[in-house]
Amino acid sequence: MPVSSDDRIEELRAEGVELVAGSVTDMAGVTRAKYVPLRRLGDFQRSGMGVSPSWSVFCVDTGIAFTPTIGVAGDLRIRIDPADVRVVDDGVAWAPGNLDDQQGRPAPLCVRSILAATERAAADRGLSAKLGAELECTMVALDGSPASTAPWSPYGIRTSLERSAFLVELATSAERAGLEIEQIHTEYGHDQLEISLAPDTPVATADAVIRARIVIGRAAARHGLQISFSPVPFEGGAGNGAHLHLSLADEQGPLFGGGDGPYGMRPAGGSAIAGIIDTLPDLLGVYAGSVLSSLRLKPGNWAGAAACWGLENREAAVRFIAATPGNPHGANAELKLIDPSANPYLAATALLGSALRGIDRELELPDEVPDAPSRSGATPPPLPTDQAAAIDAMESSAIAAELLSPDVIEALVSVRRYEITTYGGQPPAETTRALRLAWSC
Repeated sequence: MPVSSDDRIEELRAEGVELVAGSVTDMAGVTRAKYVPLRRLGDFQRSGMGVSPSWSVFCVDTGIAFTPTIGVAGDLRIRIDPADVRVVDDGVAWAPGNLDDQQGRPAPLCVRSILAATERAAADRGLSAKLGAELECTMVALDGSPASTAPWSPYGIRTSLERSAFLVELATSAERAGLEIEQIHTEYGHDQLEISLAPDTPVATADAVIRARIVIGRAAARHGLQISFSPVPFEGGAGNGAHLHLSLADEQGPLFGGGDGPYGMRPAGGSAIAGIIDTLPDLLGVYAGSVLSSLRLKPGNWAGAAACWGLENREAAVRFIAATPGNPHGANAELKLIDPSANPYLAATALLGSALRGIDRELELPDEVPDAPSRSGATPPPLPTDQAAAIDAMESSAIAAELLSPDVIEALVSVRRYEITTYGGQPPAETTRALRLAWSC
């Protein structure tokens, strides 16, 4: 049953809400919002709030990467559903927005609608899809320097308990915002955190990623910290990933379990993984296309820089997690090379769409790479990890256009090429400093 905006206003007023934000995430992976007083929630739903079409091609800084079809003219609307509104800060609630035209139809660059269409395409094939998300981020001091100078202990109890007040508030705020956090821990990188979210439908998961970034950032601010979702916040440091876990099922059960293929995969499950691997060269610009992405996407960084798969192989682009007693959510495939500069809606669309493409074509699962490719002697297809090469590959790819639309590819290429022109010639230390908070919420 649809939620009445009047009823929702009363519920939110009881929680102390005064402002409601509706946001969209652009091609550069930056989330941008408009706010209205709580009493105007119904207007945000019915007519939406006006934005320029250029919002979709805003860049990581103040630049705008105009395209032949996106200029200064025109108007679009951000519209939200009152049922999606959640409290994310004291007095402030938020909802994910759809980007519509003036007639209420999805705009060509509405990334949320594109993901919803891919989710429906899976359902039309008799498949249900679930995605789980992991958010890696780095705590940063208010002046932009590292949050701590003491020696770091990866996953250490000391390093986590030193931030216990922040982590407790994060957990409390996440629950208030309706986020299902499954795990929080300090990570390998200095001042690095990872937050794992429970699996959900693809659109709901992408929404939750944005909501989680907001909640993490606001909780950190109350403890004198900033949060960086940069792929590489500090030159030479560990990078941040934005891994997505995919599971698929039909009326007979999970595709990644219950069969007689490798680790229990059914034939369609093997084809789904084959489809993901097959499209990696075409879609790397979607998953990890920022000017900083190539600094992370290197062998030895556990970033999935090799176009292959393997059971629990953290150096493979696709890490397979089998159905075991130690895996309560069942078998799934994790795409490791995604980083936080990616638009999460587009990354989820590309991942699910490439899996469906593999199933439709009955692609054969490649041989497993059970260890790091450099140690196993495997030679998986090289990925164009140089940013310019990755963007060129995406621009010329019929597969990318098929899965995401020519409009999206044109806009995405324009935004990423702006980054190359503006930052590509700078030393990495300058670029990491300039873009340290570009993807923060």
